[in-house]
Amino acid sequence: MTAEETLNNVEKALDEIRPFLMSDGGNIKLLSIEDTIVKVQLEGACTGCSVNQMTLKNGVEATIKKYAPQIEEVINVA
Repeated sequence: MTAEETLNNVEKALDEIRPFLMSDGGNIKLLSIEDTIVKVQLEGACTGCSVNQMTLKNGVEATIKKYAPQIEEVINVA
């Protein structure tokens, strides 16, 4: 998969997740993709949410891996 295809697939995954985050007053922004690591920034209500790490791993990371299986980890950069 090319870098452009990976970027497009990660964006598709984030577009799938955004409505759920927005319904709780949050959002997510893609910062970068470095090799097999995706760096994102949780925004709005997500920044102070007590379960944001669970959302990041179980929701965001799992969905991104569905679209781009080569991604190994998703990191929130505060």
